[in-house]
Amino acid sequence: MKHLFPSTALALFIGLGVLPFSANTFAANSWDNLQPDRDEVIASLNVVELLKRHHYSKPPLDDARSAIIYDSYLKLLDPSRSYFLASDIAEFDKWKFQFDDFLKSGDLNPGFAIYKRYLDRVKSRLDFALAELEKGPDAFDFTAKETLQIDRKDAPWLKSEAELNDLWRKRIKDEVLRLKIAGKEPAKIQELLTKRYKNQLSRLDQTRSEDIFQAYINTFAMSYDPHTNYLSPDNAENFDINMSLSLEGIGAVLQSDNDQVKIVRLVPAGPADKTKQVAPADKIIGVAQGDKEMVDVIGWRLDEVVKLIRGPKGSVVRLEVIPASNAPNDQTSKIVSITREAVKLEEQAAKKSILNLKQNGKDYKLGVIEIPAFYLDFKAFRAGDPNYKSTTRDVKKLLTELQKEKVDGVIIDLRNNGGGSLQEATELTSLFIDKGPTVLVRNADGKVDVLEDENPGAFYKGPMALLVNRLSASASEIFAGAMQDYHRALIIGGQTFGKGTVQTIQPLNHGELKLTLAKFYRVSGQSTQHQGVLPDVAFPSIIDTKEIGESALPEAMPWDTIRPAIKPASDPFKPFLDQLKSEHEARVAKDAEFMFIRDKLALAEKLMAEKTVSLNEAERRAQHADIDAKQLVMENARRQAKGEAPLKEMKKEDEDALPVEPEKTKPEDDAYLSETGRILLDYLKLSNQVAKK
Repeated sequence: MKHLFPSTALALFIGLGVLPFSANTFAANSWDNLQPDRDEVIASLNVVELLKRHHYSKPPLDDARSAIIYDSYLKLLDPSRSYFLASDIAEFDKWKFQFDDFLKSGDLNPGFAIYKRYLDRVKSRLDFALAELEKGPDAFDFTAKETLQIDRKDAPWLKSEAELNDLWRKRIKDEVLRLKIAGKEPAKIQELLTKRYKNQLSRLDQTRSEDIFQAYINTFAMSYDPHTNYLSPDNAENFDINMSLSLEGIGAVLQSDNDQVKIVRLVPAGPADKTKQVAPADKIIGVAQGDKEMVDVIGWRLDEVVKLIRGPKGSVVRLEVIPASNAPNDQTSKIVSITREAVKLEEQAAKKSILNLKQNGKDYKLGVIEIPAFYLDFKAFRAGDPNYKSTTRDVKKLLTELQKEKVDGVIIDLRNNGGGSLQEATELTSLFIDKGPTVLVRNADGKVDVLEDENPGAFYKGPMALLVNRLSASASEIFAGAMQDYHRALIIGGQTFGKGTVQTIQPLNHGELKLTLAKFYRVSGQSTQHQGVLPDVAFPSIIDTKEIGESALPEAMPWDTIRPAIKPASDPFKPFLDQLKSEHEARVAKDAEFMFIRDKLALAEKLMAEKTVSLNEAERRAQHADIDAKQLVMENARRQAKGEAPLKEMKKEDEDALPVEPEKTKPEDDAYLSETGRILLDYLKLSNQVAKK
């Protein structure tokens, strides 16, 4: 798409004024004179016009949108309300319903003014933190009965410098205490935190006009939906913004999370996934190249962290990670070494195994096909290679082998499958249905394109279950939704991710815009957006759905429905679902693995609900000891059930340990997989009983 505004149009917008701030004086800073340039003004006007014409929802750019932009911008800059003063917000509030007018006219000054005030406030806080640290860690009184409010997203804006100082004194005290309890010596604590804050201070001086423009225009774009993003020229080649980042080298999807970087998803069979030492929602706080010094990255921008993590194939990067499995106040970290490499297609290929189960006194064999991604070797496919690799071709071959082994049913394992080729989701569906629609794609004008399986006859007609979880996304949801709508398989596990939108990249005169222009719908007419696919039988989720998933993203587009593409058919599973759930619940109530997962989730939810943390060392250590004791009881109950020796204490990860190849476990050792098999066998028993009547 060509630029919507020629460069000469800039003359219409030069000289637009910025509303005056009250007289606040700050020392001269490197960012004081930063202003938007002509390319940025034109790019902003292009973004306004593209969203107006081509966004799927086409919501108006009006006062209501202005308020969303304003609130989102403040949340982006100061999510914990620990930089801006109430007086700053009072000044900004006069613009709350004017950002629509500013954007339409190309006036970027208010966005720049707010950001520069933010930089002033951050510098003030960092200077304060460094002054506090100069007193030394021992200057803090850890016997005092003090608490720190850790959830401040809805806290009132503080009214004075004195209130901010008190908050930051407590924040620094909390950081010192966390490191002290983690076993760091006072001198090391002072060195680490001083270096961290000095690094953040030096990066403030590196702020460019482009950084402010990207933050402001991206906030505007993301007010439409979280997958509509502005991408600056510098970042266009480095990463794909989706409130996340697809990294070459370690195979992870990341996003910013306040002052830290959080792992959202691991690419199946990628380097990070292979270590089995990192997981979604883990936080990266340090990065090192090979055996070089660890660089503290708390407070760094996402793209800065990326530059450290990325590197040549075969080289080693070490990540300092705070596991998501830690208690909320437990900052104990571990070091994970990852060898950078490209994800090989053959490593993501579907693979099979046999799940042997004994149920009701009878032995059964169930075929398991694990599909890590929906892949297609486009290069070989386009070249006409008859042996090109694809998900559907591989699964077809595996099904043939399993049928020769006379399995009693098949489980398709889609856990952690983040999607891939839409074509393959459709092709795979065709293996299991006679023929008909597989997915609907509705564009911004309301036109619905129907993707269909036109080949009559199903390749596999036997009993089937699909195992999904929160990280089953996109193409996985399309396939799972089709299997549920055609009543072709029992869907078991967790609510899926809920990514049901389609994006395209539009070049601008300055950067690019990733734009949501269509939405996926199941053949039943239900969107996969926001809600995802709901399982017929649910398992407890080991992934926090409040942290990970489409519904966890701000301004996520809603779930809705359109006219179905198929007529409702009799559901063979529905008459038995209540009994299947009842038998499942009775089983897992006595299953050590499920009991462990339930108890762990209950403890995590209780800890996450706490809004404050004690700054008293004795109380904090007692809390940690209590949590460790509860985790030890849960772990030993699980070990006892498995016939393993109990632990005397919960072991922390050895920071210097290198990753080891995980032991190959049997399918029967996977509690969720085994229970999925038992539910499928329950269904076969119940349906056979009905058939014999």
